[in-house]
Amino acid sequence: MTTDGRLIVDAMTADEVGEAIGQELDRRLPGLDDLDAYVACLEALPIGLRSIAAIYQLDVSLALDDLGWHFGNWHHHGYAQETARGLRVLGAQRAAELFEAAYGEALRCWDRLGASDWMEWYHDSPLEAAVDPLNREIWNLYPSSSGGLLRLWVEYARAHPDLLSV
Repeated sequence: MTTDGRLIVDAMTADEVGEAIGQELDRRLPGLDDLDAYVACLEALPIGLRSIAAIYQLDVSLALDDLGWHFGNWHHHGYAQETARGLRVLGAQRAAELFEAAYGEALRCWDRLGASDWMEWYHDSPLEAAVDPLNREIWNLYPSSSGGLLRLWVEYARAHPDLLSV
């Protein structure tokens, strides 16, 4: 953002803010096919963009699946740590606690989540049962119908437009 970033962000609709952030992240980040490289790129971003980028896939997971499924799709310790940190930076303390609790449950069967058939295993698994109450709480806090976790993007950008730039 420029030095008058606050004026620009405040004049934009929430959708426009989200789109501008998404375009900036697309410009700065590689694809997600190599999570080691992706996490390394996250670490080079300003804290605001870093945090915003780190929670994006979690938002998608919560809209389509659940916390346990997220760790099967995004089976990477560094990325999980970035996601938890991002939630905290963006002010979602309770969501970070729920995510970290789910990560703790996922760690108990981490190798199983890394297997090629984890999707077949997951349904009716001990992990799915363990994260169910965590899912219910995070879905209540950040329902997809109200913008999910991505509403944090707009709130953060409006509060800290200067922290989105280098």
